[in-house]
Amino acid sequence: MLWYSEWSEVRVQVRIVCTLAFGLALPLIAAVEPGPLPPSESAPTDIVDRYVSAIEGQQNHPKAVSMEVDMDAQIPGLKKQGRFHAFRFITKVGKVFYNRPRFEGDSTVKKEVIARYLEAEAQARDAYANSIAITPANYKFKFKGTSDYLDRRVYVFQVAPLKKRQGLFKGELWIDQQTYLPLREWGELVKNPSVFLKKVYFVRDYYIYDGISMPRRLISDVNTRLVGRAQLTIWFDNYKMGEGGQAPVAALPSQGAPQLVPTENAQH
Repeated sequence: MLWYSEWSEVRVQVRIVCTLAFGLALPLIAAVEPGPLPPSESAPTDIVDRYVSAIEGQQNHPKAVSMEVDMDAQIPGLKKQGRFHAFRFITKVGKVFYNRPRFEGDSTVKKEVIARYLEAEAQARDAYANSIAITPANYKFKFKGTSDYLDRRVYVFQVAPLKKRQGLFKGELWIDQQTYLPLREWGELVKNPSVFLKKVYFVRDYYIYDGISMPRRLISDVNTRLVGRAQLTIWFDNYKMGEGGQAPVAALPSQGAPQLVPTENAQH
């Protein structure tokens, strides 16, 4: 049985992961080969302005959506793991409901990781939406170049928070060249909310359908002082928009789940 302090650490980790899921690792699939800067010196600023307009436009025209969700959680050092599957519904006003939940695995993971994530999810949407948004109000943007992501061309920006505040990260934002919507975000939290946590990394992938950027996968890897690594991977599949049909989901790279690269080993 774990001591209370160890489970307190896991609970903190789950709340962090939930924060990442709604607001928001180091390069995880392939290193970016930066392309040349745009010809105009103001081009990077224009890109960021278009990105902000795109995400604000998406937020101002919400749509009801449903999807299937799979959550894989594990604490490798304790050899405990579990898998949660459910149908997730989001109303036009942002309320989230789960239907037909199914869990397989260790009951401790179910209670202390999955259940606490779902509990924190309900609290995080309103509490963190504006304070951790990836916008110039919270971050500095530095243009790094261009790269390919699946079948799309992206602008790559290095982002760093203006203030060292809980829930913010340093890493990269990948912006689709056609729609100016986000396709990937990855990074490391700049402030740990607990002395029990050492490092928190994440990667979040999106795909774009009908002018909307939809979450495809969230991976979080947390290094803790007492129980070692804690990992959570969430897949979002089989989207249905409003009364319409199923949205086609683009396949992610075939080499499998990204591997998180600690800061000290990352190549810059």
